[in-house]
Amino acid sequence: MDVVIGQLLTGMSTGSILLLAALGLSLVFGQMGVINMAHGEFIMAGSYTAFVTQQVLGTAGVSLPVALVTGFAVGGLLGVALEATLIRRLYHRPLDTLLVTFGVGMVLQQLARDVFGAPAVNVTAPQWLVGGVELFGTVVPKTRVFILVLATLCVLALTAVLRYTAMGRRIRAVVGNRDLAETAGISSRRTDLTTFFIGSGLAGVAGVALTLIGSTSPTTGQSYVIDAFLVVVAGGLGQLKGAVIAAFALGSLQSFFEYSTTASLAKVGVFLVIVIFLQLRPQGLFSLKTRSLA
Repeated sequence: MDVVIGQLLTGMSTGSILLLAALGLSLVFGQMGVINMAHGEFIMAGSYTAFVTQQVLGTAGVSLPVALVTGFAVGGLLGVALEATLIRRLYHRPLDTLLVTFGVGMVLQQLARDVFGAPAVNVTAPQWLVGGVELFGTVVPKTRVFILVLATLCVLALTAVLRYTAMGRRIRAVVGNRDLAETAGISSRRTDLTTFFIGSGLAGVAGVALTLIGSTSPTTGQSYVIDAFLVVVAGGLGQLKGAVIAAFALGSLQSFFEYSTTASLAKVGVFLVIVIFLQLRPQGLFSLKTRSLA
């Protein structure tokens, strides 16, 4: 029983990391139909933002909350720049968005190498996140608990924005029927920019959080973007609750597979489970219902 509880807690920890990485992608990919392969590089930009912030401020306890805010802004502005210069010309051409954003991601990786160098850099965790906390007889690192709380807060904040604000209603209206929303006076152009800013900003927050559990390098984002896409597809396009369930389910599966095999075999096992699941339910856990005539 202790083993099961331990693996479940490990799985929730892994799932919270997947959720943070997938949250912004779910918003952009699911609600705008844009396959943003540069999402991983936005995560990387958030990680380097945390590194630079700590170099400037010096104190880890102060730099972390500042980095979360600046990481959101940096990721969001990168997303707005990408949408305004390239993506806006490629709506309704998802394969083209895939190729273009993949190229942008390669450029951002090289830019990071030129600025920070190829070797990985480290961000020091605040003293209050050092050590572990005992949950149900299992010691879990405080950094993992912090990421779990952060992911939960991001989900609640995004849900509140989409459900209870005028901006969220505009986003849902454009997703439901873009032409009808424009007829009602909603600027779909401004709504697209807002959606991309929020989705990319969440990638920046994910990047800051990931510095608490590992080093930062120009390829940091590539380690998470594929898993993030799997979470979005398995959860259902544009379905926030689907992304939450899929992230924790995949994290738990990986944790139990790793207990009896290796990390590489666990990845293969999770991938096979997703392939079988999508054969049975191609639309994912939840499907998006719209009134679009397209």
